[in-house]
Amino acid sequence: MVSKALEDYLKIIYKLEDHAPSGKGVQTSAIAERLSISQASVSNMLKKLSEKGHIEHAPYYGVSLTFSGRKIALNMIRKHRILEQYLVERLGYSWDEVDAEAEVLEHSISNMLANRMWNDLGQPTHDPHGAPIPSVEGIMTPQNWTPLNEIELGVSVQLKRIKNRSPEELRYLSSIGLTTGKWIEVKNSAPLNGPLLIAVNDTELHAIDYRLAMALMVSEENEHS
Repeated sequence: MVSKALEDYLKIIYKLEDHAPSGKGVQTSAIAERLSISQASVSNMLKKLSEKGHIEHAPYYGVSLTFSGRKIALNMIRKHRILEQYLVERLGYSWDEVDAEAEVLEHSISNMLANRMWNDLGQPTHDPHGAPIPSVEGIMTPQNWTPLNEIELGVSVQLKRIKNRSPEELRYLSSIGLTTGKWIEVKNSAPLNGPLLIAVNDTELHAIDYRLAMALMVSEENEHS
């Protein structure tokens, strides 16, 4: 059995690996910042994870997941995203409410229950925010989408995913009709990383903060999401 705290660490390390510099692992400072705790506390937990064989921790390199650590992390992410989809589709939650609920429930449900929920939903490939759901075998499908802030003016793109935004930001996106699957066109962008002026589904214009635009992953192709 793996404790809730260890599961959370492995999931965070998995997510931080994408942002680690090339040739480096995840730094202790990055984990501490994500969890808002001291580096000393993180180091103690990393020692436990290393002893259990879930991570490799090398001086000057950082932390990387082993096969067992990655398997646990992906299983937790799978449960979390299935729960989010289930809460929205079956229990009527809005997409800004589900992250906190799933964060608690993911540690309590069995793999069997998670898979039955997934089957009941029709085996979805993505959660309500467009994040991919790892397969039963623990495979995460790579995504080749582009942040909205990198799209040229006048190009029509489809919103595929919203990455790690606050409930307030998700509520704002809903209020302007911007959910996954909607089409966006950037009409104007202020200099020095200022706000973007966008049209949603060719309707009225709305302002989007540059930082928020970085989290909106889009594609020019009308592909299945």
